[in-house]
Formats: sequence, C-alpha cells, structure tokens
Amino acid sequence: MKKTLLLLSLVAAPAFAGEGKWTPQQVLELSPAWLKAQGLQLPPSKLWDPKRGTGLLAGTVNTGGCSGSFISASGLIITNHHCAFSIIQEHSSPQKDLITNGFLAKSQAEELPGKGSRVQVPRGFKDVTAEVNGAVPQGADDLARYKAIDRKQKELVAECEKRPATRCQVATFDGGVNYTLVDAVELQDVRLVYAPPRAVGEYGGEEDNWMWPRHTGDFAIIRAYTAPDGASAAFSDKNVPYKAEFFFPLSTEGVKPGDFVMVLGYPGTTFRTLLADEMAERQARYYPRIRDVLGEAIRILEAEGEKDPAGKIAVASQLKGLHNVYKNAGGQLAGLKRGHIVEKQRDAEAGTVAWAQKDAAKWGDALKAREALLAEQQESSKTFDREFLLNMSGRLARGPALATSVSRLAMERAKPDLERRPEYMDRELPRIKDRLEREQKNLFLAADKALLHAFVKRAQALPQDARIAAVDAAFGKTYSEKDVSAKIDSLYAGTKVLTLAERLKMADESVGQLAARRDPLLAFGMELAKEQAALDDTRDRRQGASSRLRPAWRKAVMAQAGKPIAPDANSTLRVSFAKVQGYTPRDGALYLPQTTLTGMMQKHTGEEPFNAPEKVRAAAAAKKFGQWADPRLKDVPVDFLADADTTGGNSGSPTVNGKGQLVGVNFDRVWENVANDFGYNPDVARNVNVDVRYLLWQLDQVEDADALLRELNIRKGKPVAKEAR
Repeated sequence: MKKTLLLLSLVAAPAFAGEGKWTPQQVLELSPAWLKAQGLQLPPSKLWDPKRGTGLLAGTVNTGGCSGSFISASGLIITNHHCAFSIIQEHSSPQKDLITNGFLAKSQAEELPGKGSRVQVPRGFKDVTAEVNGAVPQGADDLARYKAIDRKQKELVAECEKRPATRCQVATFDGGVNYTLVDAVELQDVRLVYAPPRAVGEYGGEEDNWMWPRHTGDFAIIRAYTAPDGASAAFSDKNVPYKAEFFFPLSTEGVKPGDFVMVLGYPGTTFRTLLADEMAERQARYYPRIRDVLGEAIRILEAEGEKDPAGKIAVASQLKGLHNVYKNAGGQLAGLKRGHIVEKQRDAEAGTVAWAQKDAAKWGDALKAREALLAEQQESSKTFDREFLLNMSGRLARGPALATSVSRLAMERAKPDLERRPEYMDRELPRIKDRLEREQKNLFLAADKALLHAFVKRAQALPQDARIAAVDAAFGKTYSEKDVSAKIDSLYAGTKVLTLAERLKMADESVGQLAARRDPLLAFGMELAKEQAALDDTRDRRQGASSRLRPAWRKAVMAQAGKPIAPDANSTLRVSFAKVQGYTPRDGALYLPQTTLTGMMQKHTGEEPFNAPEKVRAAAAAKKFGQWADPRLKDVPVDFLADADTTGGNSGSPTVNGKGQLVGVNFDRVWENVANDFGYNPDVARNVNVDVRYLLWQLDQVEDADALLRELNIRKGKPVAKEAR
C-alpha cells in the first residue's frame, strides 16, 4: 500500500500496541525500533520480503472465511474447530458421529478429504490504484463508474490467474484510496487430521460464546496436499503433503501475562470508516433485524433438529453459523451503546469538518463528498426492509437458496465472462458446484419447510410499496398459515432441486432449459433470482457513488489525524501486535488473562454445554499434566486473552510470539469488544486464544497421538525449540 498511508514513525507511540490491522507492506514501514521494543525478536524483513513477495506472514493461510497457519513443513495447518466443522460434518452420521466424538487420523492414509475445501497461501501484493482509477471514463455516471472499476478488477485478476493454481483478487482500501492486487497459491486438496470432541471444541457452547472466562479447545488440524511434482491438484490418492516453506513451530513454553504476541490472519470486514449516520443505521435497524430474523430461524432449526438425529446433524453447521451471527449482533448493539461509538464518531467527524473548513480550497471536495454520502445513505434507507428480507431469502431455507443459485448461474452464464457478477464467473464454477454438492449434507426437509414458511410470512407482511413479487406470485398477498403450508408442501413435492444428481445437471443448463423443467421450486427460485439481480444493480450504483465520494473524505480524515491509520479489514492478510493481558469488564470486576484445566472441570455439570468428555475428565482428575502445566499456574493453561485488534475472519489465526513460534490460536473476542468493528477501545479490546499447551496436552495425555506429536517435533525426546521459518 502507498507509503502516504503511514505519516509518522511509531517509535514513540505505545498507544498503537494493540490498535491496527496492518498490511504486510505497512509492517515494513513501521519503526523497527518500536517493533523491537514491543517484543519482536525477528527483523521485520523476515516477516515480509517485498522483493520475493513472501516471508513468514506467508505461513498464514486463508481457509475460506477463516484463517489458519502451517505448523510443519509437511503441510499441517492449525485452525479452529468451528472452521473445520464442514469437513467434520461431511464425514459424520448417526452411526459415525465425528461431531460428538472427534477424530484423529493415526496415519496420513486415514486423513479425511474435505469436499470443496481449499487454502490460499499468499504470494504477493501489487498497488494497482492507477490502473483501476484510470479505467473510469470521463463523465461516467455512478453505475458506469462501478462497471468500469469492476471490469478492470476482473481483467487484472484474469491476467494474474493465467498461472496455474493461482487465486487473485483486487482488494479495496479506504473506500477506494488504494486498490491492491493480491496474489495467492490455491491448494485444492485439504484433509482433516485431528478434531477434538465437540464437548472440547465447543465447550461452553453458545452460553460462553463471546464471553470470558473461556475454557474452549477451539482447534483442529488439517493438511494440505499437492500432486507429486508440487503442483496444486484436486484430491487424489497419489497426492503428497504440501511442502511449506514457511511455518510456525509450536512453542512448548507458551505465554504469560505481559508477553508480546502477534495475531496474523484474514480479518473479514470492519466499519471504522463509516460516517456516524451510517453507523447509526446499523445500530437502529440492521442489528435489531438480524436478531429478530435469525433468532426465529435458530428456534426453528433447534426444534426440528431435536425430532430427528440425522436432521440434527444436517442442520448443525447452519445452526452453528446462525448462533454466531445472532449473538454477535447482540454484542454489537451492547457495545455501540456502552462505548457511545456513534456519538464519538459524530464528534470525530465534526472535528475533521472544522479542520477541513479552515482550508476549504484544498479540502472543499472532501466536505462535499461527505454531504453526498449522507444523502446516499438517507435514500437507501427508504428500501431497507425489502432489501434486508430479499437478502435473507438466500441465507436461510436451503431449498429456495439452491433454486435461486442455479437460476442466477444460468442468468449470468448467458453474459460474457467479464460482464458477469464476480461470484458467477467461470473461475467460480468449481466452487459453485462444490457448494451445490456439499449442501446435500445440510438438507433437512422438515426444518427447511419451516424456514421458508417463516420467510413467506414476513414477506407477506411488507407494505404495499415494498413487496417481493416472487412471493406474491407464488403465495398470494395475504398470509394464511394453511395456504402457505400447502403451497410449500407442493413446491417440495414437485421439485428435483433437492436431488443431488439433478441439481448438478441444472448447474450446466440455460435459463430456457431450467424453465422447460416446469419445476415449481425452481420456478420460484428463478423469480427470486430476477429480483436479486435487480437489487444488485441498485447496489452497484450505490457502490459506484461510494467509490467516487468516499476516497476524498477518507484522505481528509487521514490528513487531519496526522498519524498512521490501518485500513478497515477487507479479508486480506493483516497482522496485529498485542500484549497478553486481562481487563475490567465492569465496576468491581477484574478478569485475569488465563484460564486452566482445573477451571474447566469446575464448570463441568455433566450436561450440555458443560459436559466434558470422560477421557478428558479422567486425565484431569489424575492430574496427568505431563510437561504441559504452566509453572506459574501449576496447571494446564486452556485459553488466554490479548489486546489484539481482531474481527470475524480472524478465527483460526495463529497467535505467535516474538520468535515467530505459535503460542495459541485465536478464536473469539470478549463480549465487551464485539463493537470493536466500529472503533478500537483499548480498555476492553481483548481477543480470545486457545493456548497451544492445551492442544498439546490433549494430543499427548488424552489422545496419545504419537505419530502427530512426532511430526510436530514434540514427542521423541525433548522438543527442539525452533524459530519460525
């Protein structure tokens, strides 16, 4: 990223210890003296070498919505249990319940392939701001502007991906101040090596989610494979483990309060660059609606899953994701209110406005851009309810979502590749088909029908000027429980969308061929797809306006700040520097930064979500700590806190020490820190990590995972402490 984003040295800026999700390029611009003072024992150039386009940060991989890291030269990757959950679920059944019982491959031959699972290894970053902005024609309106930027990004990606096994993207920073081409190697053969029982990987369940103290072993180990010649390849018995140039050896000493750590990963999306009014709408409308709609969906899935063991497994992955988003929304609301974040943003904006007005000749365009952005926000808010519900139509009931997906695919495939929506381009077809196949494992008709019923009821309650035409045409404009139920039964009885073989055929058919099937659920999905396509055009115009306006405002904000500002998260590789420390969540309460195995056993009730597995209880009762007890705690450490700047997407991020050794795996934030997405508060900004010593204790004293421990250089004599490589 351009050096203008870093305006000052960080030598005398200890306040930045936790705040900031820094890009690899920015890390090289930070003061080496400051980094050393924080606790980094490696030269910054070892983290990232721009000449080679790689470095230790390349040991951190993108697993698709989560992060992970290589922990051996033979392709072993550690991530979160919940990030590997789709593979665990894929191989689970009532007769072989890996979700409940966990899984350990005793040899590479026993490792379980994950359908559609991939990992991306970063390879390089290139500033392409001039090329992207130069593609916009003079006088283009906002929709034309969006399309020009979108096409140039696709062209850059297509050129980048001419090399085999390459996955590229153009990432937008600060609303369009900078565009960066991200280049990665994509590995297509990913297999499950180890997952603890659910009662370890999810210990505390939703009750403890986003909370502290935690005692959750949210870890899993997978392995990436390649063809024998090292080339990326789809699953094959002939494939061999990936040879990782960079990986993080496991630290057997762990961490203690005050220690320096780094959290590396792919944080998804944060909102610190939004205007105060944009934040206020998320607080007043978006998050309350999320709680309402997803809360109902969760109740439906839980109730239906309890009626059928196979159904419970089928909805497990979806339910897990919904619970996380639902509770996150509650945390966002609580944090926005508690931290007065909107009010603080409004004050900060006012300060920037006052500053810019002093030099209106230079910053007048920025002031006008802010006013135009506010007008855009007010206009879009008028259609919020319809847009929100239409977006939900593809996220809840799987049947309509699948029907809509194959319909959108057919609609988009009729266009030239570079004119399609990015998610339906030819490069995405393998992923689409993997998803269409993988969803078969998630289908549970009773729950799916109930979810669709709830959606239809909400759609029929929309005001007259905000109707979803597809729902009105299929179900009528007035809600009747009996009529809606009968119609849904008819849709599902007459469809082949839910039959895997037929659905995969549909993925290769044209709009005309799909229509000729006269499939009722498919027809409903096609009408929903048309409305979603129209909504996409509206959003494209808004995005075009934002790309025209927001950069001017952001440049003013950065200039007025007079200090480094890390850009909002956008699913690209970042690093946050932190210290292990506890916090005070409220008056009179002090949370220590570490939890222990003894604390976990104190929570054990014998009932979910605090029902520790018998073999874990037995090892704990016998105090079989092995070498994994912390000398200071005199106990096996389980989880720890740090003040790293993290968000969604950082799940599975490696937490490493100043030597580059892995000391933990990030998996959560504390409740008081959820609204960190809108603004960093050092008093409560704490991320939650599982201590690597708890993983090693599980493998050593509970699982006796001899082969895996040897591969990790832990068993077979005294472990050899290595620096990262």
